[in-house]
Amino acid sequence: MTTTTSSRRLRAFKRWMNHQSIHHSDALDLIIQPHNNHQLCIKTLYNLHDGDVIATIPKRSCLTVKSSGACHLIEDFSLEGYMALAVAVMYEKSLRQQSPWFGYLQLLPERNSDVPLLWSVDEIDELLVGTELHKTVKEDKALVYEDWKSCIVPFVESSPTPLDPDDFDLDQYLAAKSLISSRSFQIDDYYGFGMVPLADLFNHKTNAEDVHFTSVSDNSESDTDSSENIENQTDGNLPNGDHVFQNGKESNVNSPEGDISADDDACDSNTEILEMIMVRDVKAGTEVFNTYGTMGNAALLHRYGFTEPDNPYNIVNIDLELVLQWSSSIFSSRHTRTRLSSWKKLHISEFPNQQIDYFEISSDGEPEAELLKLIFIILFKDYNEFERSNVVSICNKKGFVFGEITETNKKVLLTESVRSGLLSLADIRERCYGLRSLEDDVEALEACPVSNRKLYHSLVLRISERRIIEKLRAYASVGSARVRVLGGCNGSTLRKKLQKR
Repeated sequence: MTTTTSSRRLRAFKRWMNHQSIHHSDALDLIIQPHNNHQLCIKTLYNLHDGDVIATIPKRSCLTVKSSGACHLIEDFSLEGYMALAVAVMYEKSLRQQSPWFGYLQLLPERNSDVPLLWSVDEIDELLVGTELHKTVKEDKALVYEDWKSCIVPFVESSPTPLDPDDFDLDQYLAAKSLISSRSFQIDDYYGFGMVPLADLFNHKTNAEDVHFTSVSDNSESDTDSSENIENQTDGNLPNGDHVFQNGKESNVNSPEGDISADDDACDSNTEILEMIMVRDVKAGTEVFNTYGTMGNAALLHRYGFTEPDNPYNIVNIDLELVLQWSSSIFSSRHTRTRLSSWKKLHISEFPNQQIDYFEISSDGEPEAELLKLIFIILFKDYNEFERSNVVSICNKKGFVFGEITETNKKVLLTESVRSGLLSLADIRERCYGLRSLEDDVEALEACPVSNRKLYHSLVLRISERRIIEKLRAYASVGSARVRVLGGCNGSTLRKKLQKR
């Protein structure tokens, strides 16, 4: 895309926003970045201050399942969640200039190719091997294909309104999924989540939020916080001539600025707006950032297609399977099974209904307490006593209570043998990255241009994870002032976030 084309599309988008009553401060400057694949950023022409309302966006202008012309088709077919929104996006894109959102959609890229879901299997195997995303992204691709084949294809074939299969093929579905993953927001209970024009142009910066995304109702004194960036046809009539029937109302779509109507059932939600409010002072000439939440690089790359150097929320997981492999390399299979069973009983007694398949290592190299407990149990020396009694009563005799992680308890857990076990697990986890050393990755990153985005961000991810493993080794060698307990260990750990489709 040339700079001239980008400028033309930006002007069309601004006209569309004006027609849809999307207003923003004159201080905001939407800038095309030719050096960054013509992506947009938002800078301020004047000083902005904490509390300034810099944009208002009517909810009816957001592209959601409820507002889409495909609403009734989607609901009649019982599609839900991200799949439903993906169909709404594909449907509106299929209308081209006749879509009420054409002025918005023409500004967006066809797809977010930086999201690993759109990478080839060879690229995933080469660039993500060993990382938290390798297995997850390959599973994602398989699941997306299953969803498309079992739901999207039948949806198109059974639609009472003729739909062009080419507009809903696997490539279009992946493209829609990539845009939704990186650009959708939670709006409210009625609209759910969807694409929010203008709000999705603010770039992300961890722990540096300048602007806050808020839902405001004319009939409510309270605001609804909608800052978290996330992941219905008509009465059966397709657009005909210059008009489209949307949710039972006729809308003029002569131009890209065609009006967006909303369902009468939405009641007062039609008068609701979204506000972008400054939460800190920003000087003139500075980029204005939103935040997509507190995510490590694996989550950022998985969902948005980028990483951040020195991200404080990076983590590494050690799979339970790796721990069992390590145990089986030292002890008999019976020993491993027995100790695993005892650990599971202990864990269930402390944290009912929570299953652990992996253990989180924090950015400073600290392992979850549950990993230390499991290693401690596996390495417990008095096998006969272990068989006759149970690990809880044994450790109580030593003045240790598993459910309480104190300085005294930590000293009991971090025996020399447990430290040695952690070092062995660090080595096993490190080998997952293949033959290239950490130093090789650092040299490759230094030589890699940022424009080679897939390689660049995959290297940042690999390096950030491998440095955590280095810190785990240091932790195992010298100990730590504390041991973390992560809300029953599973809490809000990364893999749960990554597995949401």
